[in-house]
Amino acid sequence: MKTYKQLTAEQISALEAQSCRCDDWSQVTVAEDFDPKFVRNVNFSGQVRIGSFQKIFTLAGGICKHSGIYHATLHNVVVGDDCMIEHIRNYIANYIIGDGSYIENVTDLITYGETSFGNGTKVSVLNETGGREVAIHDHLSSHEAYITALYRHDAQLIGTLGKLVDEYVLSVTSGVGLIGRNVEIMDAMHIVNVKIGDSTKIKGTSRLRNGSIISCPEAPVNIGMNVIADDFIIQSGSSITDGVSLSRCFVGQSCCLGHGYSASDSLFFSNCQGENGEACALFAGPYTVTHHKSTLLIAGMFSFMNAGSGSNQSNHMYKLGPIHQGIFERGAKTTSDSYVLYPAKIGAFSLVMGRHVNNPDTTDLPFSYLIEQQGVTYIVPGVNLKSVGTIRDVKKWPSRDKRKDPHRLDFINFNHLSPFTVQKMFTGIDLLEKLREASGNKADNYYYKKSIIRNSALHKGIRYYQTGIVKFLGNSFISKIEALRIDSDEALRRALRKDSDTGSGTWLDISGLICPASEVERLCKDIASGKIRHITELGERFEEMAQAYYRYEWTWAYDAIERYFGYDLSTITRTQAISLVKQWKSAVVSLDKLIYEDAGKEFELTSMTGFGADGDKSRRDEDFAAVRGGGFEQNPFVLEVQDHIRRKSELGDKIIAKLS
Repeated sequence: MKTYKQLTAEQISALEAQSCRCDDWSQVTVAEDFDPKFVRNVNFSGQVRIGSFQKIFTLAGGICKHSGIYHATLHNVVVGDDCMIEHIRNYIANYIIGDGSYIENVTDLITYGETSFGNGTKVSVLNETGGREVAIHDHLSSHEAYITALYRHDAQLIGTLGKLVDEYVLSVTSGVGLIGRNVEIMDAMHIVNVKIGDSTKIKGTSRLRNGSIISCPEAPVNIGMNVIADDFIIQSGSSITDGVSLSRCFVGQSCCLGHGYSASDSLFFSNCQGENGEACALFAGPYTVTHHKSTLLIAGMFSFMNAGSGSNQSNHMYKLGPIHQGIFERGAKTTSDSYVLYPAKIGAFSLVMGRHVNNPDTTDLPFSYLIEQQGVTYIVPGVNLKSVGTIRDVKKWPSRDKRKDPHRLDFINFNHLSPFTVQKMFTGIDLLEKLREASGNKADNYYYKKSIIRNSALHKGIRYYQTGIVKFLGNSFISKIEALRIDSDEALRRALRKDSDTGSGTWLDISGLICPASEVERLCKDIASGKIRHITELGERFEEMAQAYYRYEWTWAYDAIERYFGYDLSTITRTQAISLVKQWKSAVVSLDKLIYEDAGKEFELTSMTGFGADGDKSRRDEDFAAVRGGGFEQNPFVLEVQDHIRRKSELGDKIIAKLS
């Protein structure tokens, strides 16, 4: 532990000669190698500790400044080694400043009273009038927030979870603020009751009040010009810039908010992006993206979502206030000028086009289009399974994970085919077949929850879901035997045995984490019973679920294969397995060919409209190829689809040969 000593008479004289003032110099202690020549025009009060100054900072443009304290007022402050503090317009009070930090041209940097630095702030997500509040804290994950917001029916769970958060809040409550190592704070105005982590960069910020910035050297936080944030927590790797306004918000790891975005009572989890628009009572699960000035996200729960320009929702259905909510399951997207009247629930990986005022509920029809025509919602089930846009999104999300913090809060599963979505395909087939049975095979339209499904869409939807189911179950089946030697029926059966009894039944997507409902229920019981004693233990449990995903997935797939194909896997033969693999190969190739055809639409003649200098048709194709990177067959995504068809065909043939 670093030791400090009283100032010598010579050091006090030197400081006073350099316009430094203090009513009681005995309250100022310094490091052994402290040199007073680097402290000028400083007023001290309360207890102050000062380190040594040996570092020289090199600023943009090549200007060099020696560490030290110049033109400042300090009250109850600890200054670490090699810090630079200069031109503090008012004062710094009640802060511990870490080594190597640079603070220049700041109006206020104050901690006063007992504060929890934003921890414990209640955020009214989904329902602006209250009832689903989430208490934010330094360790909050999207999964914990999901349970807190949606499991209000379990009073004991919510009460015990609240106590765990309260205990953590009490443990971080203090009258002294912390500024970490190598922090940069420049040209900022008011910073009050804010805990600032290592390597944070704050430049030109207008106001930060009652918050925590959980920054680290691997993933620094950047707070930029004209930002205003009150009652907040900002996690590692995030960037908040260009006039963003936040009030009662949690910003998760590696989020990016900018260009005047404003949000109140909202949660943003890993890799969210928000620009220009507005959010209110928003639960933005991982990869929620909105870029447009005219876009409002309100009282909704989203994840892996891209909001089109002018997207809007309404949580006022009748006259009792903003009490309604919407849930867009993972991968749902909105087109430009779309609108949804809440309450509503949109199925996974669905696309919403137009204005929908009949409170749509398509949770059992994933991968669908919702199209509005003359005020009526038309559902096209399963069509997004063959959309090139869906596959492009699924592939880009892992590559756009910007988190570099070794301690991750959200455990994200990127699979678009999983027990969560495939169980809905099973339900979707049953639903569509019942509609067909009720209205007849040749009915023009089928009516479902105030929406219409056209005849052709219903029949194609069943086929799309069947193809998706076979693809997923085949993937799981092949993954169990691909690396093993299967030289007998008994060897096959041994390879297919379940790794775990957990995984049967319903699966959930709790804001990015896909897991069996039974595991979530077990966790909730452990919380309610007091078995979990600290809020950080929740993260450990969520991580265990994430790591066990493929073991749990096989348990579910095992049961689903027996149900769908009619095989008993405990007595399955290699001949039956070959039949299953052939069906899988056919499903994968046929789906890839549909995706290939969908990609071709981007290269049709109408897509070339606007290309060619000054309307010269002879240059159109050349211009199109130059801008879009060649023709259809040279497109990187098209090449990837073709390669996927080749690789999966070869894999199918390899497995068939192995079984033969």
